[in-house]
Amino acid sequence: MSGIEPLKVQQPALYEGRRGVYPKAVDGFFRRMKWVIMAVTLAIYYITPWIRWDRGQYAPDQAVLVDLANRRFYMFQIEIWPHEFYYVVGLLIMAGIGLFLVTSAVGRAWCGYACPQTVWTDLFQHVERFIDGDRNAQIRLEKASWGVEKISKRLTKWAAWLFIAFWTGGAWIMYFADAPTLVREFWSGEAATVAYATVGILTATTFIFGGFMREQVCIYMCPWPRIQTAMMDEKSLLVTYKDWRGEQRGSLKQAQANPQAFGDCIDCNQCVAVCPTGIDIREGPQIGCITCALCIDACDKVMAQIGKPRGLIDYCTLDDAVAVKSGRQANPPLKTLFRPRTIVYFGIWASIGLAMLFTLGQRTRLDLSVQPDRNPVYVRLSDGAIRNNFTLKIRNMETRPRIVDVTINGLSGAVMWTADGKREFAKQSVNFAVAPDAVHKVRLFIAAPPEGEERTEFRITTRARSGDERGDSDTVIFERPETEE
Repeated sequence: MSGIEPLKVQQPALYEGRRGVYPKAVDGFFRRMKWVIMAVTLAIYYITPWIRWDRGQYAPDQAVLVDLANRRFYMFQIEIWPHEFYYVVGLLIMAGIGLFLVTSAVGRAWCGYACPQTVWTDLFQHVERFIDGDRNAQIRLEKASWGVEKISKRLTKWAAWLFIAFWTGGAWIMYFADAPTLVREFWSGEAATVAYATVGILTATTFIFGGFMREQVCIYMCPWPRIQTAMMDEKSLLVTYKDWRGEQRGSLKQAQANPQAFGDCIDCNQCVAVCPTGIDIREGPQIGCITCALCIDACDKVMAQIGKPRGLIDYCTLDDAVAVKSGRQANPPLKTLFRPRTIVYFGIWASIGLAMLFTLGQRTRLDLSVQPDRNPVYVRLSDGAIRNNFTLKIRNMETRPRIVDVTINGLSGAVMWTADGKREFAKQSVNFAVAPDAVHKVRLFIAAPPEGEERTEFRITTRARSGDERGDSDTVIFERPETEE
């Protein structure tokens, strides 16, 4: 018995290997809409850094620029400073609520049409069809042995993908510096190391995600499909296979021979062949469906060929599906889209946008911050006056130099002078030349009579001579020594 080897039992695989997805080309309303959205989004991404916008001689002329070196964000006529970062936060919140709105109304439309992963994957698939051929040709080439034809096509395809991926990474860094200058420095080897590193990382990720991983990113890596399930309900429009109309499935010959026993679905699998994630929509709602609606185009084409009405696969809510199955009428599209949940989302989204537009229109382009010196808190001068020291930061947020007057409000008998001035030349108002789109930092000495409260509240005010804009500091405390009893 000792010489008998134990029986080895092969453990079953816990995970299924990836099945290749080879989407078939299709034409129809939703495919054409995807073409338009892809063209628009790619054009915006690649062209925007090259658009010029005249802001005057003191500001950059790139229409959209994230100027990290000077801590500015420019978008056409709008300029955002670091202390105005709440505008960026507001835009991010609007983007999030906008996704909630779209998802609750029409499901994963963002994933199916405008998500960067979808857009670049779609672009890469079109390149693949141009080089390798459509679905059947791609499958044959995949199964073929490595020869001259397969190697040449693979190298050509990968080179095209790499070219697109490289320009994708290159376009990204142009949003953070003047595009023509950065391109010149990049190719001459003078650009910053971080520019080359960023282009390398984005080139690699675009090449791998768009060319090879594709639907795996949507199904396994992206958290958004899991989050969306909390935002969709029985009133959300989803791409739906109408099983009450399509079942029982059968071939066209079977359906023609016995139309009472078979539904409209002839089991042609065209809806599966065109799906970019490789799912079968007839199995019901599933996480792999990105709501691109290409299966609708494919099915409508087949229905037209066999003389059946379109819409076997169509946008439909779960409520409408139940109603139609029961013989009742489906809700009108407008009632489906405009319901309390979507109206609330839209109201919140619009309110944030309008509030941001209002504050943008009302904001002053002159700002002031004041920081008192704490060591020493105060100084007693030879004539008995008490001096406090302050550091002022005057922000000129216009793209032109301005003369700014600084005055004191609420501190009786006070005079002031700068660190490079003298006490005998003290005044109740001083002025500074502030450079365009810059912060002018100055140390200010303020002296006031010794009589008064130990802690006196006052304000420092700035007013630009051009434009008559005003900037007030928060309440500032003037410190005096304790009164002796």
